[in-house]
Amino acid sequence: MRIHVVSDVHGNVEALGRAGEGADVFICLGDLILFIDYSDHGQGIFAELFGQDNADRFIALRTEKRFEEAREFSRGLWDSLEGGAWPHIERAVRRQYADLFAAMPQPAYLTYGNVDVPQMWGDYVREGHRVLDGEVAEIGGLRFGFVGGGLRTVYRTPNEIDDEEYAAKVAALGEVDVLCCHIPPAVPDLLYDTVARRFERGSEAVLEAIHRTQPRYVLFGHVHQPLAKRMRIGRTECVNVGHFRAGGVPYVLDL
Repeated sequence: MRIHVVSDVHGNVEALGRAGEGADVFICLGDLILFIDYSDHGQGIFAELFGQDNADRFIALRTEKRFEEAREFSRGLWDSLEGGAWPHIERAVRRQYADLFAAMPQPAYLTYGNVDVPQMWGDYVREGHRVLDGEVAEIGGLRFGFVGGGLRTVYRTPNEIDDEEYAAKVAALGEVDVLCCHIPPAVPDLLYDTVARRFERGSEAVLEAIHRTQPRYVLFGHVHQPLAKRMRIGRTECVNVGHFRAGGVPYVLDL
């Protein structure tokens, strides 16, 4: 069985439409939406609403870890929008989701990323799309567990949850052959982004599950330019399937 896996699509509709070619099954590990593009500041919802100059300023503040200043700066921009921020964000997110789910290959197993808006997905998933979060599916005779979302950070992305809630989803899976999650296990080499020059948050619960149950694979994304793209922990192969927006090529898992 040939499985194509992507994560961190971030609006790359064209490549997403081709990503299932030659695969028996397609898996997407979330972050479909492009809110801010750190590589091209003119792209994404923030730049669409406020222009590239404001995106340049906001990204610079966050890159310099001046988070309070960044929040104050962005708050002023959001407050300037007629009718408040949410209607403008919702319209932009819905436009992206409509295009992304129309391009999504079938059959597909999906889970959420930290910048996704889970409550909207039901309006766009198509026949052949199965969304799982804290749930298990049998694929090719193997147990695949799925855990979506991210953990709380100073960035306050839309789909961050408490450590306890995330750990409960991991525990609900039991023993699986392949663990699919958006964020990596809490291993420094898998969490450090060499371009952003910062550590992202990983899951201690996923790491504990690896030590305890030793799945064959743990597949994840989230860290766009990781120090290490893969690592073996015991018998478990941990793989960052890649920043799909930038690469446009799925990770291939042959089982």
